[in-house]
Amino acid sequence: MPEVASSQAAHTRNLTGETFPRLLFHHAQVRGQHPAMREKHLGIWQTWTWAEVAENVRALACGLAELGFKRGDNLAIIGDNRPRLYMTMAAVQSLGGVPVPLYQDAVANEMLFVLQDAGIRFAIVEDQEQVDKLLEVREQLPQLDHIIYDDPRGMRHYNQPFIHDIEAVMAMGRIHHQNHPDFLEREIEQGVTTDTGVMLYTSGTTGKPKGVCLAHQAFIAAAKGGCQFDQLTQDEDILSYLPMAWVGDHLFSFAQALVAGFTINCPESGDTVMTDLREIGPTYYFAPPRVFENLLTQVMIRMEDAGAIKRKLFAWAMDVAKRCGAEILDGKPVSGSDRLAYTVANLLVIGPLKNVLGMSRIRVAYTAGAAIGPDLFRFYRSIGVNLKQLYGQTETCAYVCLQPDGQIKLDSVGKPAPGVEVKIADNGEILVKGPMLLKEYYQRPDATAEAINGEGYFMTGDAGFFDEDGHLKIIDRAKDVGKMANGAMFAPNYIENKLKFFQYVKEAVAFGNGREQVCAFINIDMGAVGNWAERRGISYSGYTDLAAKPDVYNLIQECVEEVNAQLVHDGMLADSQIHRFLILHKELDPDDDELTRTRKVRRNFVSEKYAVLIDAFYAGKTSQFIETQVKFEDGRVGKVAADLVIRDAKTFPVVRQAA
Repeated sequence: MPEVASSQAAHTRNLTGETFPRLLFHHAQVRGQHPAMREKHLGIWQTWTWAEVAENVRALACGLAELGFKRGDNLAIIGDNRPRLYMTMAAVQSLGGVPVPLYQDAVANEMLFVLQDAGIRFAIVEDQEQVDKLLEVREQLPQLDHIIYDDPRGMRHYNQPFIHDIEAVMAMGRIHHQNHPDFLEREIEQGVTTDTGVMLYTSGTTGKPKGVCLAHQAFIAAAKGGCQFDQLTQDEDILSYLPMAWVGDHLFSFAQALVAGFTINCPESGDTVMTDLREIGPTYYFAPPRVFENLLTQVMIRMEDAGAIKRKLFAWAMDVAKRCGAEILDGKPVSGSDRLAYTVANLLVIGPLKNVLGMSRIRVAYTAGAAIGPDLFRFYRSIGVNLKQLYGQTETCAYVCLQPDGQIKLDSVGKPAPGVEVKIADNGEILVKGPMLLKEYYQRPDATAEAINGEGYFMTGDAGFFDEDGHLKIIDRAKDVGKMANGAMFAPNYIENKLKFFQYVKEAVAFGNGREQVCAFINIDMGAVGNWAERRGISYSGYTDLAAKPDVYNLIQECVEEVNAQLVHDGMLADSQIHRFLILHKELDPDDDELTRTRKVRRNFVSEKYAVLIDAFYAGKTSQFIETQVKFEDGRVGKVAADLVIRDAKTFPVVRQAA
């Protein structure tokens, strides 16, 4: 029989009639002077109250209507997290349209498919860079009628009649409102909770991205469930810095903010996120594992450069935190001596460390998007950061499982969230049902039918199981889970995440399906390994040169062999120890189509592109020449060539338990 688990908390509240525009104007009435949005501009934080946001949304909506925006139209949003881009989402929804956020770091040709597929007539973008991308492909977008920009810098000489300053659009909207004072209210009243509230495109790891149509009621259900689960209030502060096209940002920075009424804060730029994080001191924080990994890597690099006394004090404090910090956070019994030691460590090291990281005020922190290493997870919890994992997909509003306070397991993603039913199919695939499911894939009834089975369950494509306490454990993508030649399970993502826990490993790709042994590509972390090399007097001219150094290979070999020592105790995955590895001569890059924009490996693409290296692994070669085409930031194309060393790693004998 399939395994089933569902939340005991019934999701009973009637969502009929609730839409995001109605929530917005409700907040403007009941907490009009409460800060809704902040943005750092030229080093100064600017604030918009809920009343001011509502007025801006009204002006934007009426301005769009004046330009000809109609109910059912799709509008593209492209740029970093900016208050007026979030406001545009609500303005579009107010008119019965659908916002379609795109990844701002995508090149023009990558955006082209989504712009064509969604039939975009209107686009609002952050700045000149994004305007130029759209102009580059506009000849292939005959339906694109209007481009609106937020930041006027560099736009003085753009005089095309279809390009508009957002200020001019809002000015038109205010005049429109004066002439038609009841217009927007009537438009909002026409909206129903089953209307599509946003369309988010999948990352397209295995093919062309699909537009996921998510209704107002789906995201509101997910937002309410999360807010009730973690007791989020209007007093929370969140830093909104992750791509607006990503489902996690839409849940945390848009849906939950509009449900709870808390404040979102937009950093000045991607380069100032850490500084802005410290200034805001969020109470509610979300980041994918790679951000937490990078933060820890920076801490470790700084400590390696510190004096001997500071290093010893840090090591002592981390030992104390590792011993009892997570237990203290969870309210579990701890000896008096440990509690005293932790108090001292917190005063001298842990407290200042959290302050430097900008995490002193965090009450709830989440990570998702990929598995997080148990050791990394425990580090943050041990220093008093209430870091938890959630599990979800674009198609489920990023809302399937949450970890309850006091019931945190380092190797699980928690229990089914309020209102969600989770079932494990006979083949191990995770199936989910609830109010947060997608409405449909845009103009893809075939894909919609394939994704939702006859019982109404969404087929996640992930493989997992429930443990004895009802916590869900994710093994890997179901399509990626395979078998080795001896029949043992092979779960590449599980192995890769163990490797990426080490600060020196930025990315890893494991191979072994149908093979007698597992081999792996490694990308070193340039910052961490570069710092390590400099302190040892190892000179290098760039990534390719550093990656080829024998000392760097020795460093990575230690990491690989430590992972093997862990894997031998992992039961079903003990046979997945890494026998051979190499360090790639270039970083895997979204611009080279090796990663998605959410930095997930395009496994099939990488396997085809680097087939000669995989063949060399299994042919027993000790080196292999390869020449690879790369795209530079300025659009130029070049080649990188290298003779890559292939190393054997120490493995450990697998002890089989008697049947």
